[in-house]
Amino acid sequence: MEKLAVNSNTPATDAAFELLTQIAIDPANWSLYSVLGDAQLNLGQYDQAVDTYQKGIQVAGSITTIDSRNPATDPAKKKAGEAHMLINEGNAYLKLHKNKEAIDAYNKAASMDPNPARAYFNLCATQYNIGNVEGALHACDKAIAADPSKADAYFIKGSLFVADSKTDMNGKITAPPGTVEALSKYLELAPNGAHANDVRQMLGYLGIAPK
Repeated sequence: MEKLAVNSNTPATDAAFELLTQIAIDPANWSLYSVLGDAQLNLGQYDQAVDTYQKGIQVAGSITTIDSRNPATDPAKKKAGEAHMLINEGNAYLKLHKNKEAIDAYNKAASMDPNPARAYFNLCATQYNIGNVEGALHACDKAIAADPSKADAYFIKGSLFVADSKTDMNGKITAPPGTVEALSKYLELAPNGAHANDVRQMLGYLGIAPK
């Protein structure tokens, strides 16, 4: 299987030292851990990023009082922040070749994120990469339900269906229901996307003239 990239969404920064200083001054601000973890992830410091995200999640979870003067205590922002840290913790685990830990982190993120499409897509891509067909299809459907414009989720779904196609004695190829729809949807959303040529080839393999 072709390896699929998960969504990172980590801004480049080399201000880690400054962030550590800020955390020392304000250790109850989970958002500082989030930014520091992103910086460490971007710099390839994956073990450190995991530790930082875990500390940030722990700090966020310990906040029980809402202070209108402190945005970090806002429940909605805190929940979204925890989900972001869990997703990028999962991304760091992937870099460390710890797939199980990454999957666990993505599942936790999806369960709390008000917009879980990215968590589900990363879970979909990870399951695809390790060859867990059922897990990948389930996560792809969840990603699509959360964000119907997630083109790469349709690509993974269509690719898995094509791999499960059957050829009869006369050479006729029969793909699972939904295969053509998934591949066609990818082309509709990303006609010039990274996988567009692969999708057109798969449709041609199935005897469908791609648009």
